[in-house]
This record gives sequence, structure tokens and C-alpha cells, in this order.
Amino acid sequence: MPKPFPIINWLIGSSLLVYAVLGCMNSEPNQDAEQLIRVGSRVLTVLEFNQDFEISKTAYSSDLRDEPDNYRNAQLRLLNELTIELIILERATELGLSVSDEELEKAVADIKKDYPEDSFEKTLLEYAISYETWRDRLRKRLLMEKVIKQELEDQIVITSEDIAKYYDENFRDKAPNVDSELNTEDINKMIIEQLRRAKLEHAYQIWINKLKQKYPIEINTVQWERISGLHLNEKEMLNNMKSTRE
Repeated sequence: MPKPFPIINWLIGSSLLVYAVLGCMNSEPNQDAEQLIRVGSRVLTVLEFNQDFEISKTAYSSDLRDEPDNYRNAQLRLLNELTIELIILERATELGLSVSDEELEKAVADIKKDYPEDSFEKTLLEYAISYETWRDRLRKRLLMEKVIKQELEDQIVITSEDIAKYYDENFRDKAPNVDSELNTEDINKMIIEQLRRAKLEHAYQIWINKLKQKYPIEINTVQWERISGLHLNEKEMLNNMKSTRE
């Protein structure tokens, strides 16, 4: 079976809160080309948001247009995710990180090999995604992963004390059959994976919060009202963004 289609998973999943400095801009004749989000030197336009939202809607089981509240929450969730994306990409620029054409082509080949014959291209057509759009998204995702690896993953240390404490709290006297089913090496590997994931999530929250303070963030509330149908001041916007958290 092929892996889940990458672009869908990458557009949806993060539900981190973004504390935005909300700003209004003058209306332009071509509103789709107008800025919706700015993080430092990076900009996301109204058109780009709408395109990403059309893709993200495929992850929902029902027609969101029949559920106005869920529809707006989905828009806010995507606004969060795309703002986080811009924050991390802005950090990549500051760190001087990039994804080479060779790295991108290798990642493309690794993904396409899991799709028999022309099923990859058919999947793109099914979701109405151009190959260029998908490839651009993949490059961004690889760059984000590179930033997170350098800033967070490579800094995580799991000590023997961490492992012993986790074992005592989660295995000893609580799951009598575990030791008989798994050997010590398997248990230690499982514990290390759990600890690494937990430490990464904790470090990620702190890291993102610091970056949100570091880079100026603007949301065009005029265009957001046009997209969502909601007129919100800064306080209302932040409260609604909080409601999208999982």
C-alpha cells in the first residue's frame, strides 16, 4: 500500500496557537494577490491561503460548507498552521539553511517509489494539485524538518536516569506481561522513542513561542473578514484561534 499522500498530511495536523500582531492594510483591486499573513520578510497571499484551504478540506469527512462553525474553525486552524510554517521558514533564512535540488529530487524519488506505475500522478489529479505546487510544498516541508532537526532534535539528550524513571512509572508493577513479551532491548528502545517524542514536543512549544516573539507577525484582518465572513478585533481573533487547539 502507498504511504498517505504527503501534501495532505503536511497541510493539516499542527494546531499550535499563534499570537499574532494583527494589522489592517488598504484594499487593492486584485484582492487575491493581497497579503494575508506576513512573518518577517515572508508573505502568504489570500490566493495561496485559499488554494491551501481547498486542499485541506479533503481531510474532513463531511462537506464543511454544511457546517458553518466547523468551516470557520477549519479556516482558523489552517491560518495557525500556515503562520507557524512562515515562522519556521523565516528561521531557516536566518540560519542560512536551504534544500538543494539534489535533496529535493531524492525526496521526490523516495515518495514516488511507493506509488505503483502512474498512481502518483493520478493522486495529484484526484486532489487537483499541480506537480509544481506539490514539489514546492515538499521543498518547504524538507526545509522545515531541517530547521527543527538542527534547532531541536540534535539537542535532545536521553539519560539513563530518564529511562529508569520512565520504566518505573510506566512499566514496573503496571504491566506484568510486558517483560515476558518484550526483551530489555525492545523495552529500552520503546522508552527512548517515547521520551524523545515527549521532549521534542515540549522543546518545540518553547521554541515556537520564542520565535513568535522574535519575528513580527501580521494578519490582514480586512482580508480575513472577506475570507471567513467574520469581523474580529485582535482579542476576538486570538480567542477564536485558541478554540482551534486540539
